[in-house]
Amino acid sequence: MTRAQLTDEEWEFIEPYLPIGGYGPYPERLRQRFEGVIWRFRTGGQWREMPAEFGAWPTVSNRFRQWRDAGVFQALLEGLIAQAAAGGEVDLSLVSVDSTTARAHHDAAGMHLGPDLIAALEKAAEEDTARQKGASWKDSKSTASQTTPKQKTGDASGGGARSD
Repeated sequence: MTRAQLTDEEWEFIEPYLPIGGYGPYPERLRQRFEGVIWRFRTGGQWREMPAEFGAWPTVSNRFRQWRDAGVFQALLEGLIAQAAAGGEVDLSLVSVDSTTARAHHDAAGMHLGPDLIAALEKAAEEDTARQKGASWKDSKSTASQTTPKQKTGDASGGGARSD
């Protein structure tokens, strides 16, 4: 049973991006290893669960790490975008980032704040809480009742003197 992941046309595009050293990997096995990497990420399986037809799992895993470190996948993506741009098929408004793969550094979870900033944030939170409880509404109501007579005796526009 074959689990071919790539068409011949797709492989012709990908093959030039894969480095071939003086001692290996052998070109006839490159496609097999690359398809093993595709299988791994397409299925979400572990390296050890990889079918034997892609080669030994440590070999495929090591090849993936070598390609990753050499920037093969970045170059492949850039080449794919360039080819699509040449054909007028690029619409970058459709690009999105999947949040399951965009991870923040572990230090990004906590914010380091100075004492002045903490005091200002606490004061703003207290004011917001008071506003939500209606304290500012009561204050504005009493202020409005004090300024209402002045507005009625003012000009016809109703824009009498107000003190906020």
